[in-house]
Amino acid sequence: MADTPPFRFIDLFAGVGGFHAALKSYGGECVYSVEIDKSAAEVYRRNWGRDPLGDVTKDADEDLMKIPAHEILAAGFPCQPFSKSGAQRGMEETRGTLYWNILQIIERRKPKVVLLENVRIWRDRATSTSGR
Repeated sequence: MADTPPFRFIDLFAGVGGFHAALKSYGGECVYSVEIDKSAAEVYRRNWGRDPLGDVTKDADEDLMKIPAHEILAAGFPCQPFSKSGAQRGMEETRGTLYWNILQIIERRKPKVVLLENVRIWRDRATSTSGR
């Protein structure tokens, strides 16, 4: 019989899997992951053996809940709609509405722990302002 993991987690806006690395190192089992950026999703797949490519808005809203039960919700959602690094239009910006999807998951699945990190948006190197 397989050992039961100490907790299950979901990895929203997963990037290449920073939250996955940390939570797996503590014995957690990832039961759902999602990342819309194709390049990041490919790295995640290679690192963690699961394909996160998708759109959370297709899996979690007021009428639909495809997210499995879990104890920890980890999400690296875009911060620009809420921070000085963006236009600060909050829920009036499409990226800002992703917060609403997170709240739908929390309300329906009631995880014991919620880890939210705001992260910058991935940009194509050709459009990056970093000068590299």
